[in-house]
Amino acid sequence: MKVVVVGGVAGGASAAARLRRLDENAEIIVLERGEYISFANCGLPYYIGGVIKKRDNLVVQSPESMKERFNLDIRVLNEVKNIDIKNKQVDVYDIKNNKNYKESYDKLILSPGAVPIKPPDKGFNSPNVFTLRDIPDTLAIKNFVDKHNPKSAVVVGAGFIGMELAENLYRRGIAITIIELAEQVLAPLDSEMASLIHQHLKEKKVEFYLNDEVKEVEHREEFSLVKLGSGREIKTDMVFIGIGVRPEVTLAKMAGLEIGERGGIKVDRSLKTSNPDIYAVGDAIEVIDYINGNPTLVPLAGPANKQGRIAANNICGIAEEYEGTQGTSILKVFDMTVAATGNNEKLLKRCNIPYEKSFTHSSSHAGYYPEALPLSIKLIFSSENGKILGTQIVGYDGVDKRIDVIATAIRAGMTVYDLEKLELAYAPPYSSAKDPVNMAGYVASNILKGDSVIIHWHDIEKLNREETVLIDVRTPEEYNLGTIEGAKNIPVDELRNRLSEIPQDREIIIFCQAGLRGYIACRILRQKGYKKVKNLSGGYKTYFPAVQMQDNPDIFQYEK
Repeated sequence: MKVVVVGGVAGGASAAARLRRLDENAEIIVLERGEYISFANCGLPYYIGGVIKKRDNLVVQSPESMKERFNLDIRVLNEVKNIDIKNKQVDVYDIKNNKNYKESYDKLILSPGAVPIKPPDKGFNSPNVFTLRDIPDTLAIKNFVDKHNPKSAVVVGAGFIGMELAENLYRRGIAITIIELAEQVLAPLDSEMASLIHQHLKEKKVEFYLNDEVKEVEHREEFSLVKLGSGREIKTDMVFIGIGVRPEVTLAKMAGLEIGERGGIKVDRSLKTSNPDIYAVGDAIEVIDYINGNPTLVPLAGPANKQGRIAANNICGIAEEYEGTQGTSILKVFDMTVAATGNNEKLLKRCNIPYEKSFTHSSSHAGYYPEALPLSIKLIFSSENGKILGTQIVGYDGVDKRIDVIATAIRAGMTVYDLEKLELAYAPPYSSAKDPVNMAGYVASNILKGDSVIIHWHDIEKLNREETVLIDVRTPEEYNLGTIEGAKNIPVDELRNRLSEIPQDREIIIFCQAGLRGYIACRILRQKGYKKVKNLSGGYKTYFPAVQMQDNPDIFQYEK
């Protein structure tokens, strides 16, 4: 059997290695148009920032080492230009030797990846304007920074790669301006969770503008002028374009392979394309969303590696299906960590899937042990049966293990009631006797069982204040530092003795800092005969950042 793999990074390299482990006699050829194979895409920004010191550390396997270990025919700087399906061969251009040749195959695996989206040229093709997708891109950015010592940079796009590069350029002492077309950074998050990141960016004195776009970059002798749709003009030394990627489907289209509705190569669950001898994996393919069952694009390294393995299994006669991608991801944003898995609210609404949500704010470990840090969890679950649909976590420490627990729970089809029961490791330096995951389960379960009737932060402004009483059950000291407008302060410990101040014929909205004291207050009032009592989910800690001005044009103002 002869297998040709097009693309030698995550999916392609995994497929080739798995093929060899399954079939020692197969002829396996890897054709990679770039100079490198099996490199660490996710580590590229950290080499620019100096966190990763050596360039060689970015290369997981060199062509030579992979050839030696797996007996593969690896050809870098060899670009596949066309697929001749009828004759089962590919047309290849050898870049180094400037020659064309044909290579036959029995089975073909496509792993061409994705390419950065770049706006139409309005000043974007310039030596100080960059995208970041591979090692040559990385070297170009790092060499520019090392040589020219820029003082400022504009990062266009606040997705994962944009935020990572912003942090690493910031580490190099460069003043950062972030431009984002959407209303928030980091699309996998819902707005109130993104607001926690917005506040952190403000603390770091990072300039950022939301709901704005770059119209043009005008290059002058001493600087470049980035012109925004809002009319702002920002002087900068360098520009990074990180507005997303699109599947690389050129070869697939030329070969007549079916393209999915989202623009990726269409594959079945065995990762076979519309041609029975061609498989496709990685960022170029359309996958099934594990939560909602619809086609989607998820350009992540973890799924690509798994897909490469599954495609190889199927080629070798080991039947296996790819069950879908849930989009588990994690990101370091300056001092904070952001993680998500499953669907967010925006996606569930588009898919018309009924859901409920809860917010909990816990400590990363036992509060009495030093250096416990805040951890905010948004849990999204079925309002019908409690099945977990998605989670977003923002914090400083312990975010990674909590998102992994919940990602595993989603894959196992677990519910919020199961989260209550999980027996998770506890010692004061690492967690609490009731882990933040358990707490999220308790709160969500109470909502579904009716033990806690909640209201969410975005519904507060819709209240008829003539028919509603807002009660802040925090301490007077907390109340004086800031509260919801019109709220009356009755600390939870005084509540039983001050019931005469609370009318029974009006709706009562209770809130505290994070939700726990509010829940206790609601339980007291309901058992004292109050019928219309709701607790603000996530408390003031969710409400306050969510209702602030999200970007900071009031702090950073440039003259035109």
